[in-house]
Amino acid sequence: MPHPARHRRILVVDDERLIRWTLRERLEKEGHAVLEAETGAAALELLRQEDVELLLLDFKLPDIDGLEVLRAAKERRPAPAVILMTAFASVQNAVEAMRLGAFDYVKKPFNLEELVLGVERALETVSLRAEVSRYQSLDRARSSVANLVGSSRKTQEIRTLVQRVARSGARTILITGETGTGKGLVARAIHYESENASTPFMNVTCTALQETLLESELFGHEKGAFTDARATKKGLFELADTGTVFLDEIGDMPMSLQGKLLRFLEDKTFRRLGGTRDISVDVRIVAATNKDLKVAVKEGRFRNDLYYRLNVIPIQIPPLAQRREDLPDLVRHFVHVYNEEFKKSVTGFDPAAERALAAYPWPGNIRELKNTIERALLLAEQATLALDDLPFEIRDGSASGARPTSFVLPREGVDVDDVHRDLLQQALDRTRYNKTAAGKLLALNRDQVRYWMRKYRIAEPPAAEAP
Repeated sequence: MPHPARHRRILVVDDERLIRWTLRERLEKEGHAVLEAETGAAALELLRQEDVELLLLDFKLPDIDGLEVLRAAKERRPAPAVILMTAFASVQNAVEAMRLGAFDYVKKPFNLEELVLGVERALETVSLRAEVSRYQSLDRARSSVANLVGSSRKTQEIRTLVQRVARSGARTILITGETGTGKGLVARAIHYESENASTPFMNVTCTALQETLLESELFGHEKGAFTDARATKKGLFELADTGTVFLDEIGDMPMSLQGKLLRFLEDKTFRRLGGTRDISVDVRIVAATNKDLKVAVKEGRFRNDLYYRLNVIPIQIPPLAQRREDLPDLVRHFVHVYNEEFKKSVTGFDPAAERALAAYPWPGNIRELKNTIERALLLAEQATLALDDLPFEIRDGSASGARPTSFVLPREGVDVDDVHRDLLQQALDRTRYNKTAAGKLLALNRDQVRYWMRKYRIAEPPAAEAP
């Protein structure tokens, strides 16, 4: 198995032909592709033309010094690693080279084997940086505002608000909404749409840990602060300095911690558990809850002053049942996501399945829809998914079996005939065109069902029953 750092392009820049030849011979034996430059100008021209991952760079060149080439190399994206070589070593030169981003600084005459080991370490670092950059790019793409899917007016307003908040100087944001509405995705979008997208994003669920552990997780602790504190530990606020901390389920945070969090939000300083020194950080706090915090304040379960401190920029996420216009977009989005993940080629759902998805109340919101489509695609054996590919409660029309008692009238209004036609089609699909059973679902008799079918030109499928 080849070494992970091998088979890379290396540029050797040195005015001594023997050194260039020696390095080329040795590095090509290691499997690398090696380019040569005798002058700084030639090196700069090669950097413009070629993608290289490492420079072995002489400090003293006939035309310009190596630091100028180093500066130019570090302006490239991605920037190559640079090992500076010199026969005129000085502390000042070494410090300047490292300040400009050199990976290492080697004095001539060098030990060839030691230099080759340094090359391998530098290339491994390049590989790790590229991998980290790739994962950061993927994370950014998955967390961008574009992933707030939906064409409803409310979703469009949320996208616009998220972009405005992300680019503002707001340091505290409160996201509210039912479980499964996508509060975590909104929090991540706020972070990754901001100028600090490359800084840390840390999150913690306030109900996931016991009180002492949660305090340690947020603020850190000093060695010996409690029984199991065997070493000093930095908390999320310290680790996320200049970035974002997402506090999920903030409504369930213990009262004693609420006071400490409030002090941190006011002063931007804190002490680790068992500590005596104030630590100052700059983090954006995004909190989320499915609780009504106003009610929690009245009941004495949440601090009034903390509520108003968090609620500087409120973002309310409505349940999926209140933005049904988003459903087709969400279905297409999740079909695409899971087609890629499971290497499937599902084109979508047939009309009967689409009607069942549209009729279901989605008490678990977007999370329930996502899980439903993941399950359907995971088990899919055909390109178009049918009613039988959906869970029973969705085929049956409601999570609890209860009949809906009211319908939300869209802002733009509806055509009543379209509503009648759709309800009749759903009843017929659910009962496999048994008109008596379909009539019971709509409080109609069999003759009325037949009349509606003629009125709305709904034809009998070839294998339908005729009762």
